[in-house]
Amino acid sequence: MTLSSFSRYRAEWYSGPAAARRDVLAGMVGTFALIPEVIAFAFVAGINPEVGLFASFVIGIVIAFAGGRPAMISGAAGSVALVAAALVQAHGLSYLLAATVLAGIFQIAFGLARLDMLMRFVSRSVRTGFVNALAILIFSAQVPQMLGVTWHTHAMIALGLAIIYLLPRLTTAIPSPLICIVVLTVIAAWAPMPLRTVADLGRLPDALPGFALPAIPFDWATLVIVAPYALAMAAVGLLESMMTARVVDDLTETTSPKARECTGLGLANVAAGLFGGIAGCGMIGQTVGNVRYGGRGRLSTLVAGVFLLIVMVPLRPWVAQVPVAALVAIMVMVSISTFSWGSLRDLRRHPRVSGIVMLATVVVTVATHDLSIGVAVGVLLSGVFFAFKVSRLMAVRVEHDVDSDTRTYIVSGQVFFASAEMFADRFDLRDDARHVRIDLTAAHLWDVTAVGALEEVVAAMRRHGNAVEVIGLNQASAVLVDRHAPLMRDATA
Repeated sequence: MTLSSFSRYRAEWYSGPAAARRDVLAGMVGTFALIPEVIAFAFVAGINPEVGLFASFVIGIVIAFAGGRPAMISGAAGSVALVAAALVQAHGLSYLLAATVLAGIFQIAFGLARLDMLMRFVSRSVRTGFVNALAILIFSAQVPQMLGVTWHTHAMIALGLAIIYLLPRLTTAIPSPLICIVVLTVIAAWAPMPLRTVADLGRLPDALPGFALPAIPFDWATLVIVAPYALAMAAVGLLESMMTARVVDDLTETTSPKARECTGLGLANVAAGLFGGIAGCGMIGQTVGNVRYGGRGRLSTLVAGVFLLIVMVPLRPWVAQVPVAALVAIMVMVSISTFSWGSLRDLRRHPRVSGIVMLATVVVTVATHDLSIGVAVGVLLSGVFFAFKVSRLMAVRVEHDVDSDTRTYIVSGQVFFASAEMFADRFDLRDDARHVRIDLTAAHLWDVTAVGALEEVVAAMRRHGNAVEVIGLNQASAVLVDRHAPLMRDATA
């Protein structure tokens, strides 16, 4: 580590007492926002809530030191749980723990191989769709807690939202969600009423997690079972974490090393599996909440993990009494602040294809409840629209010199798989000119499809008796032609 990178790393931990206080308080808020979602996804995965809570504690501690994006909260939730569910159902928890360790190893390898560069293919429209879809999913996850309940729950949620939004007008010394939790818990204890509490969400741990290797046979048969699930968990977890890191970059107007986030998440998941937990990833709802309430450094991530352990064990009796209404109010606030409301206005101002990509990402993600599928669809649509747009920029202009009986086809733009057929159609393959010149000075051949189209045009004209000359190839295009169309060497100049 160089001196400059060490100084940056130290500043990410401590940049003054005021920042440290904000990090500590924001991390505590993140912990309470973490608990209901981790427990909910534990049920999705078919595991005991303890497994998810243990994993979130371990992941939070490790990634605070090893991760690349300060202020990001990671835990055992998200689409990883959907992948894990099938493995748990078919083979049990021990195989899930082994898959978690192997997924972490895959993620470390991905980080070392700099596969984070693939995030460059995710457009802003896809990222906006990702954020909006997640906001909708966060809100929809709270709806069951508001149905089939008494008016007391609705009143407490309304009071919680009032505290969250109105208290900052008086003071911002302590994050209002933390005050919301304390006030609603005190009210529920002082005036008993029919309210669901954290204890009703699932059994909280009563002991610390212990180190243990997964109880499975370490042989080839086990690897065949575990590897496909581990690879899927690694890919989905990295996708969500990279998207979350990019959102934090945008919110804080800073940058972060994504490759380090990959390896950091891998180390965290290896540790989680060895301490009896499921694989995790970046949690955008909790992360956005952390950032909104002042979390900027690694300390906020560490506090979220450490405070989760304190909440799980020593403070378990008190935390069990926290009304679910308080957590619902916090998550509703997070969903509202997460949604990019400006994107609705941008639907009119931005190009139509950008809006289609954003809306498609939202619709697919919400319909499947799988962020990875929504992002994949958005990236695919972005690529298709981009290829279509670039292909339309390709043009062929024709000039004829009567004295020398030479017809010149002047090509401009990008010739590749999406425009190659259009390129070939611009030529009169039965041209009656004695000489034909194809001028590619203002064009670029990108792939073998483009070279193949050019080769077919030249061959057809030669069969018709034309003397064909290709001029203006830039160096990269000439290399492609020389490598994939050697019979055209005599035609190029």
